[in-house]
Amino acid sequence: MRKAIIFHGTGGNPGVVWYPWLAGRLAERGYEVEVPHYPGINVEPVGELLPRVLSAHSFDEQTVLVGHSGGAALLLALLEHVKVDQAILVAGYCTRPNSSDEPVLRASYDWDTIRANVRDPYFINSRHDPYGCDEHQGRAMFDRLGGTQIVRDDGHFGDYNQPYDEFPLLDRLIG
Repeated sequence: MRKAIIFHGTGGNPGVVWYPWLAGRLAERGYEVEVPHYPGINVEPVGELLPRVLSAHSFDEQTVLVGHSGGAALLLALLEHVKVDQAILVAGYCTRPNSSDEPVLRASYDWDTIRANVRDPYFINSRHDPYGCDEHQGRAMFDRLGGTQIVRDDGHFGDYNQPYDEFPLLDRLIG
């Protein structure tokens, strides 16, 4: 059975922005969908959070991972350990996007392993991201991993001051 796991961003939860909408759309299409709550995303060091994430979920070559912001950055560490079909990093980043602490980031990544562990990576970033999770961050990941980079002008794709209740592009991208 196809499965999708949607990881929220820093300070987020499963009930905000487009996460419930996408979960519903995928469930209607027969996906088993998980939208876990990890308040420690980008609060605690990724080395402490990652083992809990790995043990809480099962991953296989029919799994689709979607991560937003800090959740997208978490996917990079996760993909060093699991093999999946598709990963979509929305407002993702692989280096510090601003002057804030970013404990969700690793000092370095095993890009060859990540590339081997995801068949179909997508990077969706905005040229006008208020946190610096912009098209340059998307390009840095694309240059290392290949896949598809999509650049929009949609802010952070949902935030406390940016309603973003639906995300039809994601629904279309997930096979």
